[in-house]
Amino acid sequence: MDMNLIIQLIAGALGGNAAGAVLKNLNLGTLGNSIVGILGGGLGGQILGMLGGAGAAAATTGGTDIGSIIASVASGGVGGGVLMAIVGAIKNAMAKS
Repeated sequence: MDMNLIIQLIAGALGGNAAGAVLKNLNLGTLGNSIVGILGGGLGGQILGMLGGAGAAAATTGGTDIGSIIASVASGGVGGGVLMAIVGAIKNAMAKS
């Protein structure tokens, strides 16, 4: 498994939990935030890699310099937080129905 993918998954879990702490009404609980964050971290890193950008491209091609590590952390964390917020909003909307 690629080191940058592992970094993205861990950052995604952290991003999901951070978003859950900030957006209390969308919180899925620690386990839910972590699982959705991991998925979002992996997806976020891959999507940013496809969109281009030197750091994101290096992160998805397996570079291990500091720039690619930072890009992996950023894309994973943002992806995890965004997906957690989306899933939390959908969960809340379905609960109100």
